[in-house]
Amino acid sequence: MPFHVVIPARYASTRLPGKPLLDIGGVSMIQRVVARACASGADEVLVATDDRRIAAAVSDPRAPGRQIAVMTDPELPSGTDRVAAVAQARGWSDATIVVNVQGDEPFLPPRLVDQVAGLLERDPTAALATLTTPVGSLEDFLDPNVVKVVTAHDGTALYFSRAPIPWTRDGSQGGLAGQRDFGGAMRHVGMYAYRVGALRKITAMPPSNYELREKLEQLRALEAGLRIVVADCIELPGPGVDTEADLRRARERAAG
Repeated sequence: MPFHVVIPARYASTRLPGKPLLDIGGVSMIQRVVARACASGADEVLVATDDRRIAAAVSDPRAPGRQIAVMTDPELPSGTDRVAAVAQARGWSDATIVVNVQGDEPFLPPRLVDQVAGLLERDPTAALATLTTPVGSLEDFLDPNVVKVVTAHDGTALYFSRAPIPWTRDGSQGGLAGQRDFGGAMRHVGMYAYRVGALRKITAMPPSNYELREKLEQLRALEAGLRIVVADCIELPGPGVDTEADLRRARERAAG
């Protein structure tokens, strides 16, 4: 199954400036992500960046001399737009499958890259594919930074939200503070496979109503009527790096 991986990476970060170049066990975070993606079945792994320091720091371990950085416009508003820019620059067809891998996932299991691409390859009616894991605690269920998703019986996404969904009415007599039931809630893992035609359509649209309310890009696709197929991860995803505390834990994990 042929597919590409694109890793959007920008130098600016509110909480961790220069995040892609931060050292984790003697290797930059972005290069760790590249190595993980290259261990998947992807035909090609590229880094979409607007910073030449990042471009100079990445290489394909399967072909160290090959240039894998694609320079993109620094004014692009999101990682999705950077992936679309790479697809345009490379001349990929509408049917091409591309996986958007986050640049702050240094412990990403390569099997998950293959899994999300495979979901799209096996379902010709889907425009996007993504993954989930069970919500593990009431704290995560109520946390707006943990994105939840509900799906139909066929695995199609119905809605993504920062709110605690699905909400068990009978388990929350006291409202939010009284909720105790989060069974069956699923946490969204922010990795996507796109058909390039759908990617072009999404990035050509203005932000949608629910997207603006929730600050979740995937809602633009749902509001446009695009089908997103969802499956549970076949392997637990590794921890991402968003904060100084995450960085400390990542360095400890790499050292151990």
